[in-house]
Amino acid sequence: MAGVIAREVGANIRITSGPAIERAGDLASLLTNLADGDILFIDEIHRLPKTVEEILYPAMEDFGLDVMLGKGPSAKSIRLDLPRFTIIGATTRAGALSAPLRDRFGHVHRLEFYTHDEMIQIIERAAGILGVRLDREAATEVAQRARLTPRIANRLLKRVRDYAQVHQVDTITRRDARAALHLLEIDDLGLDTSDRRLLSSIIEHYAGGPVGLTTLAAICSEEPTTIEDVYEPYLMQIGLLERTARGRRATPKAYTHLGLSRPT
Repeated sequence: MAGVIAREVGANIRITSGPAIERAGDLASLLTNLADGDILFIDEIHRLPKTVEEILYPAMEDFGLDVMLGKGPSAKSIRLDLPRFTIIGATTRAGALSAPLRDRFGHVHRLEFYTHDEMIQIIERAAGILGVRLDREAATEVAQRARLTPRIANRLLKRVRDYAQVHQVDTITRRDARAALHLLEIDDLGLDTSDRRLLSSIIEHYAGGPVGLTTLAAICSEEPTTIEDVYEPYLMQIGLLERTARGRRATPKAYTHLGLSRPT
């Protein structure tokens, strides 16, 4: 999105990430090398250190950069004028941004998931780039299991391509796509082995829940943050998991999907 904006306004774009900016001097060198109208894109902006954030405040408000010269009693502060630039930050954890930094952005947007039809278009375009021939039904099958995420769709498409090459398939059909995804143990809803193990643990050990996050993490041999950030969002989105005040609970839809009977 930042690249599209830069192209539309005819500006150069500089790309960096929050973890890469460790010291205030790193940010200062980035800002002073910008030209008038440039766009600075910071990925994972919530990972910026606190000291670096505070330097951004005057830069975003007044296009100025405060620099300390010298040390001790003879030290003095000077302000460098910066060109008028635009900062675009991306994060999947908006709540981790400090309020002063978040409030200084003129626009705050949330990107929604792609639709199923858009995922099919993305897969067909990626297939053309990879030189893979697949019919519409095969693209639909991959899109159905891609969790509405292009990154996952591209990964699955490459594995389907590998299957087709091994079996010397010229045009990938829905049957070929299903066979390849079956080998990867990815079901019709896009759940992999880890997702099904999480749901099965809640159902088999705790009769569907509720069960606490730390207990669930111990059963699945996963970190609690991994369950919260990786597994839970999609399972909740498709209605297989509920997050309650007492813990996590499997929904009736989860029983149906796993082919298990609900306890009376």
